[in-house]
Amino acid sequence: MSDRESMPVDVVIVGAGPAGLAAAIRLKQLDEALEVVVLEKGSEVGAHILSGAVIDPRALDELLPDWRQTCPLAQVPVTENHHWVLTRSGKWSLPHLAMPPLMSNKGNYTGSLGMLCRWLAEQAEALGVQVFPGFPACEVLFDESGAVMGVATQDMGVAADGSHKSDYQPGMELHAKYTLFAEGARGHLTKRMKAHFALDAKSEPQVYGLGIKELWDIPAERHQPGRVVHTQGWPLSESDTWGGGFLYHQANGQVALGFVTALDYANPYVSPFEEFQRWKQHPAIRAVIEGGKRVAYGARAINEGGWQSVPKLAFPGGALIGCAAGFVNVPRIKGTHTAMKSGMLAAEAVAAAFASGRERAELSEYDQAVRSSWIADELELVKNAQPLVAKFGGALGTLFAGADMWLRTLKLRLPFTMKHHTDAETTRRADLYQPIVYPKPDARISFDRLSSVFLSGTNHLEDQPCHLVLKDPTVPERINWPLYAGPEARYCPAGVYEFVGAEEGEPHLVINAQNCVHCKTCDIKDPTQNIEWVTPEGGGGPNYPNM
Repeated sequence: MSDRESMPVDVVIVGAGPAGLAAAIRLKQLDEALEVVVLEKGSEVGAHILSGAVIDPRALDELLPDWRQTCPLAQVPVTENHHWVLTRSGKWSLPHLAMPPLMSNKGNYTGSLGMLCRWLAEQAEALGVQVFPGFPACEVLFDESGAVMGVATQDMGVAADGSHKSDYQPGMELHAKYTLFAEGARGHLTKRMKAHFALDAKSEPQVYGLGIKELWDIPAERHQPGRVVHTQGWPLSESDTWGGGFLYHQANGQVALGFVTALDYANPYVSPFEEFQRWKQHPAIRAVIEGGKRVAYGARAINEGGWQSVPKLAFPGGALIGCAAGFVNVPRIKGTHTAMKSGMLAAEAVAAAFASGRERAELSEYDQAVRSSWIADELELVKNAQPLVAKFGGALGTLFAGADMWLRTLKLRLPFTMKHHTDAETTRRADLYQPIVYPKPDARISFDRLSSVFLSGTNHLEDQPCHLVLKDPTVPERINWPLYAGPEARYCPAGVYEFVGAEEGEPHLVINAQNCVHCKTCDIKDPTQNIEWVTPEGGGGPNYPNM
């Protein structure tokens, strides 16, 4: 028998991101009597939230029409929109007339997604939603019929050897009539739901990018609130990798800048973190941040699979919402509005199910609602953009992607949908490439990983089970090191993985799990798929103030 206590609720939502909180708010708007609980693994709402962010307010306008009166996001509307193609030392601007209308940022806002989520949590709690930060969901519960009946939270006070410490507390079971999974990209329970119910049997595999972000305080004379810049080209063009940078002038004299590297790169010597440090040294970027001060750092995987990678969304007793399902519009670099809309549609389906007396049913109407909503309209326009760039490279692929988006915008849709390969299987052998020698950090513009992780506020209790699980402990030394030159040490943006003893001819993988910023890159990019990310003890991980 389980020693865990149980708590019955109507709806449990896993994740206090924009999708989960939008779902909670919409549920209470529709039926204030429903008991709704939101579980958040971060120490507080927003602690694990990271995005650029330029946000389309379409879903916010539908959910809370008066949001501009009190929400911090309303401080900085977008005033300028630029797209630069970088060479090693120069740049040229891509004219807006060449881009489809969907690429415009008119009417959008730039700010902190973490602060937006904190504000949404306040609205949810005012409606009676119970939000529990510091309680990661670690297990899915099923009833006798096989329907999802809720989740269990992580045990607390477990030592690294599995023994119970003096402060041990078993997790709690939340028994729900419906469970919504809003874990974000590559959620570990979402992975289990996809496998258990074969949700992705008829969809393309999800693919990802790694987004690395910093906040800088810059001199006042260079700060232009509302100025939005996106870049492509250098430095990734030198390694046949693709992705790009962003630089957003936000409130309080700050710029948010960052770099997204598509994780389908072939060369195992590529380091997304080091590519970001190189990008900051470009004259056009350095001119903005030189003399400023870096104040925050973080990283997170981003869904890039598009419409063809969206799985079946509903199953008995629950549904996937937000980035757990993968609604990011890759060319626009936006997913908050689609994530929120999916949460709202799921809430409407749940409320209708309660009204008709159905519990733990399959919410097929939610799946249908998403596929007939403006989420589908928007993602259909861009569904071939990512795979075209992945197939033909940054320059030619961008031209093809632009042509495809224009044709779809003009209702001249080409009768094909391109496919994906997983990011893990695109990694090629190290002997096909030369090692990349990256410049040393200058500690003014570019930095090392450990000093960066310090700025993320990341903390885990060291005496707890490692949340980065090797399915076969021999694989790193037996396969990853000899075939791929140990890519774990390069794709991780937090210095979690390092091979020691290589100079002595006895390389051994060391996992510094306390450095983990929960980006999920290792779970995605490991070429042997030997690493599984699971939840650490509650409250562990980064503590982002306003990312």
